[in-house]
Amino acid sequence: MADKITPFTERAGVRDDVEPARADWPAWPTYGLVDDLLPVLQTWQSQGRRIALATLVHVSGSSPRPVGSEMAINDRGEVAGYVSGGCVEAAVAAEALQVLDTGTPVMLDYGAGSPVLDVQLTCGGRIGIFVRALDDPSDYIARWTHARTHRQPFDVRVDLADGSHRYGVMDGDTGRRVFHQRYLPRPRLVIAGGDPVTLALAQLAPTFGYEVVLLRPYGPAAPPPDTTLAHYDTRPLGRALDGLELDASSAVYTLTHDIDDDHAMLAKALASPAFSVGALGSRRKAAERLQRLRSDGFEEQALARLHTPAGLDINARQPREIALSVLAELVALRPRERAAQA
Repeated sequence: MADKITPFTERAGVRDDVEPARADWPAWPTYGLVDDLLPVLQTWQSQGRRIALATLVHVSGSSPRPVGSEMAINDRGEVAGYVSGGCVEAAVAAEALQVLDTGTPVMLDYGAGSPVLDVQLTCGGRIGIFVRALDDPSDYIARWTHARTHRQPFDVRVDLADGSHRYGVMDGDTGRRVFHQRYLPRPRLVIAGGDPVTLALAQLAPTFGYEVVLLRPYGPAAPPPDTTLAHYDTRPLGRALDGLELDASSAVYTLTHDIDDDHAMLAKALASPAFSVGALGSRRKAAERLQRLRSDGFEEQALARLHTPAGLDINARQPREIALSVLAELVALRPRERAAQA
């Protein structure tokens, strides 16, 4: 498909000596640490900024970023997110500013075989990046926010000819180059417990993009220090679980050190579409847990989602190390946004 990508150097009126978007382009790529663009877009909208999105729509060969990766640029040259390994972001931001000025979307072509000789990729691949202005960012952001609030996927189909977009999963795109972008609900990690590993996991998980729900039956009124929690529940576990909704973007890990509470958590999680379920404990306890769950009627297909002992085997011993092993497991298992390559 690379031959269908129109190099930006071939477009009339566009310089082939692209300069960085701003003179103060960051010395360190802090923009690349922004995985969630929605809060950024909400802030920019509230400030009255005009916004462009640059979406990685095609990859040929190697690429440090998957198809569907996005970068947001506003009319001040501020950026968030990234579409490569830092090789092209400044050039993309410069192009996005021109898109905001002209209103005309562009397809950028970088890498091996591209005519853009001064912007190449160290990975040796070739990528196509579609840059478009959000003509009605308030509607786009409102729909995305609504979907996130209700923990639903947000589907956008972008026309690569004129930059227009439609919402939802739709047919009728025959004959047009359309890119389907799907934003999944924010991943949620539900933790039960109150030990040091629980604390470490609650502190670290948000840095990996998780919203954290912490259940600690009869725990202190105040949530643990240095944590950012979506919800903290001190009610008896049965009552907390009755109101707990789990979806395919949820993971559940129990660290209560109480065999009955752990079982209640696991039974709730395995009866849901949660993508990962785990429990701390020894291998002997793991066998006992599995047998009890089988006795409750859980089949092997459901039990295959259970990770006990929890976490990848990285020789973890300290609380933060164990928390890291759990997060590594979640990285391996977490559902990712689905994007259809153009």
